[in-house]
Amino acid sequence: MCEFFVIEMMKHMQMQYFKDLPLSQEVMKGVEDLGFDNLFPIQAQAIIPLLKGRDVIGQAQTGTGKTAAFGIPIIECLNPRLNKVQGLVLEPTRELAIQVAEHVGLLGKYAPFRVLPIYGGASIRRQISALERGVHIIVGTPGRIIDHLKRGTLSLTSVKIVVLDEADRMLDMGFLDDVEYILSKVPARRQTNLFSATIDQSVMSLCNRYMTNPEKILVSKDEIALTQIDQYYMVVNRANKFKVLRDILDKNPIERAIIFCRTRKYTTMLSDRLKALGYDAKPLHAGFTQPQREFVINLFRKGRLKLLVATDVAARGLDIQGITHIINYDVPVDALVYFHRIGRTARMGLDGTAITFVGYGELAQFNSIKALTKTTIKELETSAQLW
Repeated sequence: MCEFFVIEMMKHMQMQYFKDLPLSQEVMKGVEDLGFDNLFPIQAQAIIPLLKGRDVIGQAQTGTGKTAAFGIPIIECLNPRLNKVQGLVLEPTRELAIQVAEHVGLLGKYAPFRVLPIYGGASIRRQISALERGVHIIVGTPGRIIDHLKRGTLSLTSVKIVVLDEADRMLDMGFLDDVEYILSKVPARRQTNLFSATIDQSVMSLCNRYMTNPEKILVSKDEIALTQIDQYYMVVNRANKFKVLRDILDKNPIERAIIFCRTRKYTTMLSDRLKALGYDAKPLHAGFTQPQREFVINLFRKGRLKLLVATDVAARGLDIQGITHIINYDVPVDALVYFHRIGRTARMGLDGTAITFVGYGELAQFNSIKALTKTTIKELETSAQLW
């Protein structure tokens, strides 16, 4: 039904605001409640093709508005009178499944749709009960969705729209076989959409197998949050990094920050040193159990924790509003990891600050990072320059 909302002439219009889009009153009310006005690049380019039923490949990172880009067309295009699962969004982590389901629910809170997050580590009985009552949109992780499919508690035979979100990360995490199994349970006549921060050969291979003449929307690096981030670096002796960190924490208006370290061991050590001196800090690394991980993340998300000291693996999938600073205590080994790290700040158009400590042995790695970005990374001699 959603294609009737779209006028062909709008294909060539330059979209700037949500009010420019052919959206229902219910969805516009949800958009207005969230305080959205201007369209982000991925929204301006993706929503119209999605409303028209086109398959879409979108390059965009978490935090650039892509959830609304695919969530709004799902809400507009489904049939509220059919009490079956019609929209399916796959996410690589439970944190993203929860966040995306909540966001889609808020966008569609005035529309008669039910959204359910499905992920491991939560009560499967409650999920089964919700599925029995009827759900229109599912946002879930591959493992738990397959669990429901094999139990017979979930049917995907009425699905009209599938979204593969964070596709590069799903492939990195080894979910290819799971994704293919799930897609085999969805009708062949469907709309398939894929969103990914990077579009490499493995992602394109997935697109070629499961998408029909997709519209490619490739948002450039400069449009992916980097322009909202003030980037700085300081060349420091490794033995002085902790002193410089304390100086930055004491002299700058840091509301919430993630401090990235390279190893689990140093993450714990650094967090313990900070706590011993009275700083509000906790570690997060891949050695945590799921309950431990969720406890720390929830403290940080709710603003009850100021400093999260984390490894890259532990921080994957975090989408938390209000992070004002990213501090790279170590330069990442992979230059592209730098952009994933600093992308934890400047969410949804807000400003953010990224500071990188560059040891004398890390200069070559950091120069590789500077070569990959057109934005300026300013050198600081003292942390006082951040004021």
